[in-house]
Amino acid sequence: MTKKTIKVDYLARVEGEGALFIEIEGNRAKNVQLKIFEPPRFFEGFLQGRDFSEVPDITARICGICPVAYQMSSVHAMESILGIQMEGALRELRRLLYCGEWIESHGLHLFMLHAPDFLGYPDAIAMAKDHKNLVETALFVKKIGNQIVSTLGGREIHPINVKVGGFYRVPERSEFQNLLENLKKARDAFPAIMQEVKNFEFPDFERDYEFVSLSHEDEYPLNEGTIVSSKGLSIAANQFNDFFEEEHVPYTNALHCVKKDGKTPYFVGPLARYSMHFDKLPKEVQTFAFGLSLKKTCNNPFKSLLVRGVEIYFALVEAIRVIENYNKPAHAFIETKIKAGKGSWATEAPRGLLFHEYEIDESGKILKAQIIPPTSQNQKTIERDLYEYIPFYSKSEDMNDDERLTLRCEQSIRNYDPCISCATHFLKMDIKRSLL
Repeated sequence: MTKKTIKVDYLARVEGEGALFIEIEGNRAKNVQLKIFEPPRFFEGFLQGRDFSEVPDITARICGICPVAYQMSSVHAMESILGIQMEGALRELRRLLYCGEWIESHGLHLFMLHAPDFLGYPDAIAMAKDHKNLVETALFVKKIGNQIVSTLGGREIHPINVKVGGFYRVPERSEFQNLLENLKKARDAFPAIMQEVKNFEFPDFERDYEFVSLSHEDEYPLNEGTIVSSKGLSIAANQFNDFFEEEHVPYTNALHCVKKDGKTPYFVGPLARYSMHFDKLPKEVQTFAFGLSLKKTCNNPFKSLLVRGVEIYFALVEAIRVIENYNKPAHAFIETKIKAGKGSWATEAPRGLLFHEYEIDESGKILKAQIIPPTSQNQKTIERDLYEYIPFYSKSEDMNDDERLTLRCEQSIRNYDPCISCATHFLKMDIKRSLL
């Protein structure tokens, strides 16, 4: 039996620096370790002792790609302590802001970071030579997502206009005019470009995942809802720690989040949202999904590329709806009255469920902070995919082709969009073989 060891020294960044180690015997993975050299979560320490009002500005700096997700989870958690509930135009504006982040984040991943895997290019720059229209449309769509974040958040990166209780300032209706025109252009151009993506070669690989996401009775999940799973779980956000836990594993500094019941992995992100809440998508978005040959559920992680396209289209449609119905509220925020307490919230970052929990004292100082990002929840599932994918791969591919096997392992990891640097196509692998 042939034995080989795949060792990736640096996997760029996956919520920090990472590496990949795989032991293969014959056509099966004997050991898979996604090693992440993630430093301690200093942001949780930074937050202790700070005023509750500083939370959105501090947490926005955790991620340059998904700052809105961190802001939304943090402000909603604080508002749950203070008894504030977002309604009307302020609630709609927060939904619009999140749409902007979905558009720019999904657009970057889908077209610039993951598409080269399917088209056989080392990066988007090389891909652009032969697929100029694909890249230009992607950049246009991403720019619109950034324009939404800039208009509502004050700037594209690490927005500064979100506060506990609402916003520091809300736009005039006229400020959305140019944005609305661009959104409609993108909505109309997007179906054609996704037909190109539809024709990518997707491995026919599926698994029986336990999907986990938010669930809202009326809407496709973004900012609000209970936490549900495809295996029957249904809990409030403040019960998260009763059913899930982060655990240390010996080969990585990153924490793996698993279900407490059986220490089982689960899957958060676009496939989870789509597969459990397809019926909450607007009819035109459902039609768009069917046009990509997707069904109402999807268990193929490689087709997450198509599902991200569906969510971009949804976010474009939803953003247009919000803007067309927008009337400037009389006040930019709801006045807050400080009280001690503990609050939890989860929202749907582009990559999946993002959980925050805070405890504050009677003066509004933060006593404790807990932040669980989507990537820590997906890490064990990523490893399980590789365990299952390698024997699947061996049925149709040459296991002795080290370079192609390496690329396929990279592609499998990038299905999850675990972090922007994870998809930069700079992996060095050492492969050692021996005969048993």
